[in-house]
Amino acid sequence: MTDSAADLPNPATTLRAQVRSAVLWRSGTQILGQMIAWGSTFAVIRILSPADYGLFAMTQVILVLLNMLNGYGLASALIQRADADERAVRQLFGMLILLNFGLGAAQYAAAPLAAAYFRHDEVIALLRVQSLLYVTTPFIALPYALLARAMDFRRQAAVNLLSATAGAIAALAGALAGLGVWTLVLAPLVLFTTRAIGMMSAARAWMWPSFDFRGAGSMARYGGLMASAQLFWFLQSQADVFIAGRSFDAHTLGIYTTSLFLAQIFVSKFVPALNDVAFSAYARLQDTPEAVARAFLTSVQLILLVAMPLYLGLAVTARPLVAVVLGEQWLATGPVVALLALAMPFMTVQQLFAPACDARGRPGISARNAATGAVVLGAGFLAGAQGGLTGLALAWVIAYPLFLLICAHRTLPAIGVSARELLAAAVVPAGAASAMAAVVLAVSALLPELPALPTLAVLIAVGAATYAAILFGFARETTARAIALVRHRG
Repeated sequence: MTDSAADLPNPATTLRAQVRSAVLWRSGTQILGQMIAWGSTFAVIRILSPADYGLFAMTQVILVLLNMLNGYGLASALIQRADADERAVRQLFGMLILLNFGLGAAQYAAAPLAAAYFRHDEVIALLRVQSLLYVTTPFIALPYALLARAMDFRRQAAVNLLSATAGAIAALAGALAGLGVWTLVLAPLVLFTTRAIGMMSAARAWMWPSFDFRGAGSMARYGGLMASAQLFWFLQSQADVFIAGRSFDAHTLGIYTTSLFLAQIFVSKFVPALNDVAFSAYARLQDTPEAVARAFLTSVQLILLVAMPLYLGLAVTARPLVAVVLGEQWLATGPVVALLALAMPFMTVQQLFAPACDARGRPGISARNAATGAVVLGAGFLAGAQGGLTGLALAWVIAYPLFLLICAHRTLPAIGVSARELLAAAVVPAGAASAMAAVVLAVSALLPELPALPTLAVLIAVGAATYAAILFGFARETTARAIALVRHRG
């Protein structure tokens, strides 16, 4: 007896359920993991000095550069490829091992050159120890690809949570033990080693690699295009530290990078996790352009409904927030955080473009966008650094909207979305958050002189109540649709 058509699972409903489950696991555990990590991070920031963070930032320029070539683009090719078999998986493993062991050796050898550029000899030892991180990459990237291909984000999320906890404990222990800047090296080593073991076990990916790469040309080409996009992304994302690292002292650079860390918490910690899910979902929908376009617009609106009040709220509460979270030695970050937060909405939307384009087999667009960002943002940072911390922060506010406009013009037609549709998706979150920020600013001006903690508590309460009232009062349909999607009724 065969099942009737009515009894068969609806592919769209099944995918929607998978996406919802993936988002809940990926973002839910991301939030929990970040709460653990932030508790440790903010405690460590209070113990270490700005100069420690400045030295660490110098090493990150080199580490991030080489990590652009670490093979995650190859892993994305496996996710995107519909006909990948066991041989392709073993070939990917072999490529990842050769690539990352080579990158580790290159970083070890290049450490003295980096130290000479930044004029700090401590950079040599820091970079050479950090080269061990590349040993773990193949054992994270391969199972990540296998789990993402199956849209099994539950086990992936559990491993990420476990490794984040291990890294947080290592960071706090190192800071309390007086390791100084070495605390910031120890924590990632513990985190990535734990993640590598956990991911390989979760995906049951223990296998022999293959170094016979015949027939792997298409995967290598796709991965190469993804890597080129990531390389240009490095130029745009690290240009500020590369420029400031030579002209600022370690203390000032630490103030800047910590300000950037605070301003980018949502876009750097949560948007990539959501993009992981989006890429897998878009890859399933790549033959239905209309579905990709609808999914893209929905993701933009939902993410901005959360992100916009966070960014604008951060801009108007930066000073008391820094005093409460980081302590008195970091008060100089307040004005810098306030400026940087204004650029983050543009960065968030720009980062949402890549998964839709890449999943539809158009990674070249992401590469061109990244190249554009390297030029536009790099020029802005070079000019802004002449004005010190404030000038560098203003460069973000001026250059990022221009970068977003160029990317939107190039990318939206490939996704099948018009500029008007994108603006329509963004207008409610942007309008409601702007009104909320205006109310919080007015209340802040009226408050009597209070300690930082009660001031921050009042402003957060006012902001949250105002934002909710505006959404339910003037954008009820949008709010109801968002709630229905989250509750699996849309």
